[in-house]
Amino acid sequence: MIKTPYLLFLGDAPDQLAAKVAQGIRDWRPDISIGQIKLPGCKADLNLKNYTLEEAKENGAKTLIIGVANRGGKFSDSWKKTLCHALELKFDIASGLHNLLSNEKDLLNLSEVNECNLIDVRIPKEQFPIGNGKKRTGKRCLTIGTDCSVGKMYSSLAIEKEMRSREMKVSFRATGQTGILISGRGIPLDAIVADFMAGSVETLSPDNDDDHWDIIEGQGSLFHVSYSGVTMALIHGGQPDHIILCHEPTRAHMRGLPHYDLPTLEALYEIALPLAKISNPNCKISGICINTKNMERLEGENLKNQIEQAFKLPTVDPFIDGTKKIVDRLIQE
Repeated sequence: MIKTPYLLFLGDAPDQLAAKVAQGIRDWRPDISIGQIKLPGCKADLNLKNYTLEEAKENGAKTLIIGVANRGGKFSDSWKKTLCHALELKFDIASGLHNLLSNEKDLLNLSEVNECNLIDVRIPKEQFPIGNGKKRTGKRCLTIGTDCSVGKMYSSLAIEKEMRSREMKVSFRATGQTGILISGRGIPLDAIVADFMAGSVETLSPDNDDDHWDIIEGQGSLFHVSYSGVTMALIHGGQPDHIILCHEPTRAHMRGLPHYDLPTLEALYEIALPLAKISNPNCKISGICINTKNMERLEGENLKNQIEQAFKLPTVDPFIDGTKKIVDRLIQE
C-alpha cells in the first residue's frame, strides 16, 4: 500500500493538463493530498498549499507522488535533484511514468540507504492470459473518448460515486496510473504486452453478481493513431453493456498530434458501437459526458442541450452536473 498523506509533485509542468495525475488525486482524494511542490517554470497549479520538502515532511507527508503525465511518460532531468532530496528526507516516491523509478540507479541507491520505497504503479503485478471473449456475469459500463485526456476517468469516477450514493453494487476499475493511485488497485493497461491487454481487462472485470456494476475507466481514443490499441483492448476485453461517450469540444486538434483534427461525437458514435457489438452484441451507448472546463458557463449549457437533443441521450458535464441523469438511464435500460 502507498503511504499517505501525499505531497503532489508538479515539476515544471508546461500546462494544467500535463499535471492531470496530480489534479485527479487532488480532486478525488483531497483528504490525503496535503499540498503541492513546484519547480521554477511550472505552469500548473492545484490550489493547494505550496510546500518545500522539509515543510511537507514536518506536516506529515509520507509519499511524494509524481503528478506529471508528459508525452512518452519520461523523467525530466530537471526533477532529479528534488527526487534525490526527497529520498534523503525519507519520503517514499510513487510514479506512474513509463520511465521506472527503479531503473534510476541514483534513486535506487538512495532509497536503499534511507530505507524508502520506490513505487512504480505502471509495473504489472501479475501475468495475464490472452483474452477469450467469453461472456461474463454482471453489468459493465465503459467510458470512451474522442481524444486522450478528455475526462474518461472523471466520468467513470462520477458514475461510480452516483451509484454508491444509491447503495448500488459498483466497482471502479482503474486502467491507468492516476486511477490506480486514487483507488489503490487496477491494471496499468498501456504497460501490458499487446497480446495480453484484452485478457488483462477480462481479469480486471471478472464474473460478478447480476446486479453488480463495473465502471471501467477508458484510455486513449479510437481516433488517436498513437494510443488506439488500448481503447480496442478495453472495448473487446471489457465487453461493455453500456458505453459513455466523452468529449472536450474546445480542442483545435488531437492531443500531441497537431496534424490530426479532433473527431466529432457523431464519428465516435458511428465507429464505437459496431466494434463493441463484436464482443457484446447487446451493447448500447447510454450517455455523453462533455468537459466544458474551458467554456463559458452559458456556452457550455447550450452545447450540452444541443447534444442531448441531437443524440437523444443524457448529456452532462460530470464535474458540474454530476451523473444522475446518466445513471437513471443505465438502470432503466
